[in-house]
Amino acid sequence: MATPQLDLKKPAEPAADAKAEVKEEKLSSDALTKYQTASAILGDVLKKFIPTVVEGKSVLDLCNEGDALIVQQASTVYTSKKALIPKGIAFPTSLSLNNVVSHFSPMPSDKDVPVLKDGDVVKVMMGVHIDGYASVHAETLVVGAGEGKKVEGVKADALKAAWEASQVAMRSIKPSTKNFVITDIVQQISKDHACIPVEGMLSCTHSQNVTDGAKRVILNPSPEQRRDHPTETFEEGEVWGVDVLVVTGADGKAKTEESRTTIYKRDPKVNYQLKMQTSRKVFSEVQKKAGAFPFTLRVLEDEKRARMGVQEAVQHALLRPYDVVHTAPGTFVTEFFFTLALLPAGPLLLSPVPVWYSPEKVNSDKVIADEELKGLLGKKLRDDKKKKKKGGDAPTTAQ
Repeated sequence: MATPQLDLKKPAEPAADAKAEVKEEKLSSDALTKYQTASAILGDVLKKFIPTVVEGKSVLDLCNEGDALIVQQASTVYTSKKALIPKGIAFPTSLSLNNVVSHFSPMPSDKDVPVLKDGDVVKVMMGVHIDGYASVHAETLVVGAGEGKKVEGVKADALKAAWEASQVAMRSIKPSTKNFVITDIVQQISKDHACIPVEGMLSCTHSQNVTDGAKRVILNPSPEQRRDHPTETFEEGEVWGVDVLVVTGADGKAKTEESRTTIYKRDPKVNYQLKMQTSRKVFSEVQKKAGAFPFTLRVLEDEKRARMGVQEAVQHALLRPYDVVHTAPGTFVTEFFFTLALLPAGPLLLSPVPVWYSPEKVNSDKVIADEELKGLLGKKLRDDKKKKKKGGDAPTTAQ
């Protein structure tokens, strides 16, 4: 089911049934409008951006192009002086290849910036916010596949696993459901596809200026992580950013490559008076340009000064790094990230549907073993009230 196209020249209006069912204490009508506007902008950006992710393109160039598209498209809404509000990048464009899990967004000074090759498995992640209400999205594509050339082998298995796990998870997140239900669903579907979720990856609640809320879902936890991770209950009115990451093989562990880390985020809970003048200047620039959201060092004026300045801020937890992590050599990681609101009529997708993926592009014979979980793939995300009264259409597997 295609996402309805919204007029990007003016703020989006929630659908009538969605507006009526908003829970005021957690998600106001105004907040929902801004989430949907951010989603519409991101959808427009992705339709322009994803077709450019092709063989021969530099990852650095693509990251710059993706960020520029977001800034340009966000500038077209809330333009009157009365409606002037913060808007722009909620997560900087990152392209993580093959066994790199996430957050890869290189700098111009990097000597080994990847150039896309045929067969590369590419995770594209980006986000847009309007007044602090963020729509964040990630999808996976395979370079050179799609136009009459299907994805084969373990890449196909992992791609299908992440897609089906994300679709079933999306339809299973309901008020009163526990977070570990989603953990177990992703684990089981990955196993059915001869894959495994990436260990310890988190999904979090979202709210204004927050994309890393306190309530979380963890993927493939170690025994210690499962013991220490609190059991949470999904509640009506919540917004969630759900990240499904699957890797080929039987080892879900990922290691950090600190030298490649370029994305950071301000921690609003931490206060510390930075000692170095360079650190203070960099931190001031970060606050002006990024506010509450993750940023890449590329947005700062002086790269050398930026790298020096963030060190002290990271040491004292003023800034939190989004580490570049990778799984074992020779493995492939696939990802789908979606933003979802829990409303009385059912979950409401607040991020675009993937541009590149369709089941027809993937040649995998792996299937979900559990009939109940398999049945969720054929269920609509939420009931269409008007069609339901008339008899409606048969459920589809689309979002």
